[in-house]
Amino acid sequence: MALTQLSLNARSNPLASAEEQNRILSGTTACTSFDDVLGQSGMEPLHSTGISVFQINVGKLCNQTCGHCHVDASPDRREMMTRETAEACIHALAETEIPIVDITGGAPELNPNFRWLIEQARNLERHVMDRCNLSVLLLPSQADLGGFLAKHSVEIVASLPSCHPMQTDAQRGKGVFEKSILALQLLNRLGYGVKDSGLVLNLVYNPVGAFLPPKQKEVEAQFRKDLANRYGIFFNELYTITNMPISRFLEFLLKTGNFEHYMGRLANAFNPSAAQGVMCRNMISIGWDGTLYDCDFNQMLELPVGYDAPRHIRDFENVRLERRRIVTGNHCYGCTAGSGSSCGGSISP
Repeated sequence: MALTQLSLNARSNPLASAEEQNRILSGTTACTSFDDVLGQSGMEPLHSTGISVFQINVGKLCNQTCGHCHVDASPDRREMMTRETAEACIHALAETEIPIVDITGGAPELNPNFRWLIEQARNLERHVMDRCNLSVLLLPSQADLGGFLAKHSVEIVASLPSCHPMQTDAQRGKGVFEKSILALQLLNRLGYGVKDSGLVLNLVYNPVGAFLPPKQKEVEAQFRKDLANRYGIFFNELYTITNMPISRFLEFLLKTGNFEHYMGRLANAFNPSAAQGVMCRNMISIGWDGTLYDCDFNQMLELPVGYDAPRHIRDFENVRLERRRIVTGNHCYGCTAGSGSSCGGSISP
């Protein structure tokens, strides 16, 4: 997977446009439309079953430029959630009993309101998750970050696509593997991933190429063995996630001539059981500007919640949103192929 140093946006690449991505996805000849397949399985229209995860994407600024990034995040991006929008998120959250707050980005830690959001959510006694790229923990400006996360019992969900330096660096940037290992060792010293510490450290694996992830338990067992033996690292669980055919991974698929083949592979592996459990059915995703989406992928394709549901955090109505109809498209094959894929890993055995 070729790694680029600038975002699609900074390179003025046509794929920086959500409209262009949607045009390509809807025009694929490799599969019938996702909505048709959903209908044939008796699941169309797809509806939310309630909201248990309040996912906040605080922006696109990141200290890495990964080749598979669906956000097109990068050091050259400046979109970030303001304090006003963060306050609207906390106000909406306080009006509900949604138990989990999932903070993502970019590198969410680089948003000046990141720690404030965590403190406010913890004051509301909600479980908080930080989707961390690991290397951010080593930035001089974030020297106390690990201690802060531990103090507030924040669950860390950390990206690591491979236990091999070359594969990780090929996808995430030169030197990222070494930094990731140092960060994981730092987290272990703070108690993360250590039995009975109460500090949860989960890893995220995604394929380094145009293929589906292997069985989650098999990958977890191999990572547990390799990381412990080579680096003395421990973690709680590992999640496998399928690369979405959008943004920079879509660029990779098109450049390498793999787009149609990958879409066909996803569609041929459609799993009705996984479709029943897709994450959009139990979460709401809030964009950096406060717009509401069914998931982080719809967010990047600029497909906000539809069918008369409130579209901005300042208009948040839990009762209407928790039974909303989900907006779907051909990219949804990425969450429903094989064992399925979600922010919490595979969906179906």
